[in-house]
Amino acid sequence: MRIYWMIFVLILLLSNSMVLAQAQDDQRQLIPEEFIKARPKKAAAAVAPKTRYRLANSVEVKNTKDIQCADHHCRQLGLTLWRLRPGKDEDPARIIIHEGAETTTLTPERIAANTPLKYGEKIRLSFEAPHTGYLYVIDRELFSNGTTGTPHLIFPTLRIRGGDNAVAPGRLIEIPSQEDRPNFFTLQQSRIENVGELLTVIVAPHPLPGLTITERAQTLTLEQVTQWEQQWGGKMEQFEMMGGEGAAWTKVEQQAGAERTRDLTQNDPGPQTIFRVVVKPGTPLLVNVGLKYQRPKAKARNRK
Repeated sequence: MRIYWMIFVLILLLSNSMVLAQAQDDQRQLIPEEFIKARPKKAAAAVAPKTRYRLANSVEVKNTKDIQCADHHCRQLGLTLWRLRPGKDEDPARIIIHEGAETTTLTPERIAANTPLKYGEKIRLSFEAPHTGYLYVIDRELFSNGTTGTPHLIFPTLRIRGGDNAVAPGRLIEIPSQEDRPNFFTLQQSRIENVGELLTVIVAPHPLPGLTITERAQTLTLEQVTQWEQQWGGKMEQFEMMGGEGAAWTKVEQQAGAERTRDLTQNDPGPQTIFRVVVKPGTPLLVNVGLKYQRPKAKARNRK
């Protein structure tokens, strides 16, 4: 009888653990939904499409001691990484590419933030935050020994949105802008140890002091960026939209990126990747996003 009782207790404990794990998974599923709910509602009555996200990873970076994640201590950031491919007639929207005297059209399609990228590929970035603030994007080369190159502030610049880096729910910021030339980034390897790019994305409640917005990307000091990481880095969870990879750019996303008066609504597509970060109240959100290059396959030797 005692053995049966122990088995019963064990089954009960396992059942409770499964229920708790399911509840935690359901709670994590709600996190990206809150991102979409922060957007303005569509004027006409319509049912918003159901969008589900999966937890991709959970990363802990600097400055996380004694920080507990409460609702008012957590912030989110949306990122969609677009890879450009040849356009098709059925694509809802395409981007015009100017290369020298030639003009062509390519279609951006969604990829996950951790997708390995190939040298020579053309990519674009779009950012969105479910709260007000000011967006800053810093790019550094990532090397195989774990070190990084010189940091460059690639946004804001006067060439993109006239230097306007304010974010708000539903407001989409594209880098580069559709009007920029070139209006894409071409992935190039500076040297053989260059294995990727490291994007440091900051959403600050107020404009960062001491930064002057210039016409083009400006060089920052590694010491300054390291100080920001130490001050504002926090625990981070990354969510990826389920079924979103490979989806083509839509007309509404094209319009939202080009027109400052057009915001995304709750009925429009959500960002492909959502980062949820623990922050101290009143401090900026900081996310490091690593874009990794796919290693080229070694050529097979011909046997004689």
